[in-house]
Amino acid sequence: MDDFAARYESARRDVLDELERALGSVDPASLERLKEDILAADQVFFVGVGRVMLSLQCICKRLAHLGVKAHYVGEITEPHLNAEDLLIVGSGSGSSLFPAAIARKARESANCKIVHIGSNPHGEVSAYADYMVRIPVRTKEYLDDEIDSCQPMTTLFEQSLLLLGDVLAKMIIDEKQLDMKALWRYHANME
Repeated sequence: MDDFAARYESARRDVLDELERALGSVDPASLERLKEDILAADQVFFVGVGRVMLSLQCICKRLAHLGVKAHYVGEITEPHLNAEDLLIVGSGSGSSLFPAAIARKARESANCKIVHIGSNPHGEVSAYADYMVRIPVRTKEYLDDEIDSCQPMTTLFEQSLLLLGDVLAKMIIDEKQLDMKALWRYHANME
């Protein structure tokens, strides 16, 4: 069991060190711009696939807890997207088929603000995004300036995305001086 404990400690340190490097590499100015756009938007929509989708759904839910009208593209109650809305596209490679197609559709039909959160600034989504919040971690593209990872595939991106959303939520709470107890009025109560 001691061997397992030592391996766990080593793996835990590796993962946390990678997350520290990844989150420390995000440009604060791009994150501040995203925060301002979230707060200015009438509604905020999210789109991604796979584990990125799960991270974005968590961010979407947390923003809803803060009183933001947040939706995930494809949810059964998804409302109409308008020019006053914000679409946040999560894609490490920037070339995932469904998110890129939704970005194109949003640009063509609603001309809303579009933000790409990803690693590759040259992917297909960049043609439609107003700007990018870059988490420069390894993707399937293996770009030279990506932070490498000991974790499989794009795990570091998915983890960083989720934590970046939580950091952003904390910053919104602090800025707006939201009462933490009062936020429970936005939490599901049918559980």
